[in-house]
Amino acid sequence: TGVQTCALPISGNSPYMSSSAFAGNLLLVDLEELARQGWLRDEDLVPDAALDATRVDFAAVVPFRMERLQRAAGRFAGERRHEARDAFMAFCESQASWLDDYALYMALSETLGGDWTRWPAALVKREPAALKAATQQNAARVGFWKFGQWCFFRQWQALRRYAHDKGVHIVGDAPIFIAHQSAEVWAQQHLFELDAQGQPTVVAGVPPDYFSATGQRWGNPLYRWSEHARDGYAWWVERMRRTFDLVDRVRIDHFRGFVAHWEIPASAPTAEIGRAHV
Repeated sequence: TGVQTCALPISGNSPYMSSSAFAGNLLLVDLEELARQGWLRDEDLVPDAALDATRVDFAAVVPFRMERLQRAAGRFAGERRHEARDAFMAFCESQASWLDDYALYMALSETLGGDWTRWPAALVKREPAALKAATQQNAARVGFWKFGQWCFFRQWQALRRYAHDKGVHIVGDAPIFIAHQSAEVWAQQHLFELDAQGQPTVVAGVPPDYFSATGQRWGNPLYRWSEHARDGYAWWVERMRRTFDLVDRVRIDHFRGFVAHWEIPASAPTAEIGRAHV
């Protein structure tokens, strides 16, 4: 038996425009479990009047849940149980290859805006001194985003163990392309078709067909496959390894993108102008 899910953090309510290809969706964190840990109180769990039990209103849900997660992070900061602190630190160390960049990216997005290409040049270019200073200056928010991911992964693994005990396997989607405004593109700019300012030169989509006279302009940056090949496709290996930490089966959407894709000039408003790249 299998159940399919998407656990990525979403932007614009779309799993294809995620702020990270590695992080978990913090809207899925179980607030009641955080209360059982002592990091939230009963009154924190009372639903906001703007929430409707019959439908999901992201504009109301997101601030409610994120504010409660912030409360939990604040109380965790005063946590005296060594086992909890040690588990958090162990998680941060084991996930450092993506977590450090993700947490800093999210913290900087809050203070500098969501478009990383408009940040100060030293941060766009990821100069080591600038990254170190930014991490220190935003230490509290960096810690918050790491705490949120720890909560997500800890709870997800408990859910996965429960599913396995019931004979259920989890199937996860992995969109082949990722969002330009994401931690991974900012952190690994050389792996994508970007110009010197970090802007995409070409973007993904599909050509005109029976269903659409102008095609589909998805807007995701395309991979610079020659750079991936230099290190044995290490980024993709890591991405798939991390995905299998969450799920038992992975569906890559669209897998054919490994073979060929439609390359659209970033300046083109539709997918009519482009070329097949094999």
